[in-house]
Amino acid sequence: MHSAVAPRMESSAPASAPTSASTSAKKSHAGVEPCTFVLFGASGDLARRKLMPALYRLAQEGGMPAETALVGAANQDLSPDAYRAVARDAVERALGPVDNDAWRAFARRLHYLQVDVSCPEDYARLGALLAALERGRSVPGNRLLYLALAPGLHAAAATHLGALSLHRSEAGGWGRLVVEKPFGTDLASARALNRVIHRAFDEASIYRMDHYLGKEMVQNLLFLRFSNRLFEPLWNREHVHHVEITCAETAGVEGRGGYYEQAGVVRDMIQNHAFQLAALTAMEAPEDFSPEAIHDAKVAAMERVRPFTDARIQAECVRGQYGAGVVAGREVAGYREEAGVAKDSTTDTFALLTMRFDTPRWAGVPFYVRSGKRLAENCTEVRVHLREGPLGFIGGEGTYRNRLVFRIQPDAGVSLRFATRAPGSHRLQEASLDFSHAALEGAGKAEAYERLLLDCMRGVSTHYVRNDLVEQAWEIVTPVLDAWAEPPAVEGFPNYAAGSLGPAEALRILGGK
Repeated sequence: MHSAVAPRMESSAPASAPTSASTSAKKSHAGVEPCTFVLFGASGDLARRKLMPALYRLAQEGGMPAETALVGAANQDLSPDAYRAVARDAVERALGPVDNDAWRAFARRLHYLQVDVSCPEDYARLGALLAALERGRSVPGNRLLYLALAPGLHAAAATHLGALSLHRSEAGGWGRLVVEKPFGTDLASARALNRVIHRAFDEASIYRMDHYLGKEMVQNLLFLRFSNRLFEPLWNREHVHHVEITCAETAGVEGRGGYYEQAGVVRDMIQNHAFQLAALTAMEAPEDFSPEAIHDAKVAAMERVRPFTDARIQAECVRGQYGAGVVAGREVAGYREEAGVAKDSTTDTFALLTMRFDTPRWAGVPFYVRSGKRLAENCTEVRVHLREGPLGFIGGEGTYRNRLVFRIQPDAGVSLRFATRAPGSHRLQEASLDFSHAALEGAGKAEAYERLLLDCMRGVSTHYVRNDLVEQAWEIVTPVLDAWAEPPAVEGFPNYAAGSLGPAEALRILGGK
């Protein structure tokens, strides 16, 4: 009834490449043009932990043409050589020791300019540097501007870049702007930020980063759905009882207590990462696998999410905060004891939202979307629970539901759980068919940021987030954020121990399913 003809598959993912640090002379991936890559926030935590190692790997694996130049821009007073030392330290912390010859080749690409994001004169100096680099390296005017900045600085940076047209070179070429999450803190701020950025950049040139969309099994989800008759004909209300989307972490706030006090788990994880998984799971088949068709299908699905009323929030949503407990055999403090956190904080570190898609495909099927910190395990997955078998347990009592599990991390893969007869008895025994992505020949070790940076350089926006989906996601969660702005009415908050499965009320909702 609800199965769809599989759309034409046009993968945007590059072929796998060697991972040796000595492969700098490898041929570049098809479709990657030389560009000047400007990294704002170049001395920040994200740049050091993720972006610089990803850029280094791209250079070594042939994903970055030799003419491409990398410009670090930050407010820190560093010489170019000092910045190269910072960059090497970041790469080696992430990847281990690097080959000296390979590093020297990469370091020749690296440049640095001290930039105060709020200072127009600094952008003029940046423009002069970009023009000089493009002339010296024969770069055809292509510019990629990456805002790895605190969210409050995005609007100022985009405004100044647009004022001097720094996304446009005199030599022509393309200009692209990458904006890190969070994209706004609520619906009003997201809309305001979109308006500011659109004054200088058209939507096609804006790449809103959500690194979950770079994870291998997230990118694989649609291929598994629409390429396999085993899955897609069952992907509807007639066969699916409920869906669980889980983003669980054993880690606490990791020294980011001040940020987390302002954000909470709904803003930090659910409005972006978890909702992206929900959209991919619930969407109809796109017309094809072009970026715009996929964006359209995701937005269409999220527009049909039933609004959260006060009654629904009270009955179908749960918030929580972790207290002290034991994680992996180690005693850990509660959230209120973390640095930068108020002693009476009611910030949510766990949330479960029951989403309902009012569509013919999903009417009556709840999607339980949850995320939390200091839980029992690290696990990101989409778990599809099918309805009971038509005959129950043959010769026994009760029923059984098949489960299809898409494991995003760790150990990316797919598992199908089914019932079978226990040998020598009439008892039910669960069995599974398991696929591990790591077992695939040529699976590669590319990290999410590496894949996404390569996509941006190629001009493929499939795994980025379009403005209307950002705003729709904020519109969905705004009633929840408003309702939870008030302290919890229940006593005993924090309401789950670190190392547990989460609040008892969430377990009650899930346990009843």
